[in-house]
Amino acid sequence: MTRPAPGTPIETRWEGRFITVRQQGMWEYVSRSRGIHAAVILPIDEAPDGRHVILVEQYRVPLGRNCLELPAGLVGDDCAGEASETAAERELEEETGYRASHWQMVGEFFSSPGMVSESFTLLVATGLTKVGPGGGVDNEDIIVHRVPLAKIESFVSEKRAEGCGIDVRVAMLLAGGLLGAPAPLP
Repeated sequence: MTRPAPGTPIETRWEGRFITVRQQGMWEYVSRSRGIHAAVILPIDEAPDGRHVILVEQYRVPLGRNCLELPAGLVGDDCAGEASETAAERELEEETGYRASHWQMVGEFFSSPGMVSESFTLLVATGLTKVGPGGGVDNEDIIVHRVPLAKIESFVSEKRAEGCGIDVRVAMLLAGGLLGAPAPLP
């Protein structure tokens, strides 16, 4: 599809609490309401028994099934002006029961730029300490997985064979780009 002409208005077709459907020219897309975005966490557990990654699994209505994901949450959902790091710390503990002593911001990424304007900030969390059960809050029903990095490919394959959806961000674990030699973190 071609770029809309300069000055083509952006029309709001529908707006809910979390998403807004917009149209600019012939292009339809979804954005987050109220300017909120997401923080996605790559928690790496450096333990005596080896390196592990903490993943979460939860039911996703649009898929109609469980999905294997990195822990994540909305930034600024309840508190306007919230920092991505603050949201990431909260979400890591709520979803997984872990706290991290070291955080590294990797950058901003876009989930599916052909139809969604949403971005997320990716943060790597290390120096993990288990402080609670995880599983989410309210009506969330999150399953926490601590997976050895050496076995990530087989774990993802097993989850896929069970019928679990796989979030695209899990692909970076399979590619290993962020999981090379551990880098010193502040």
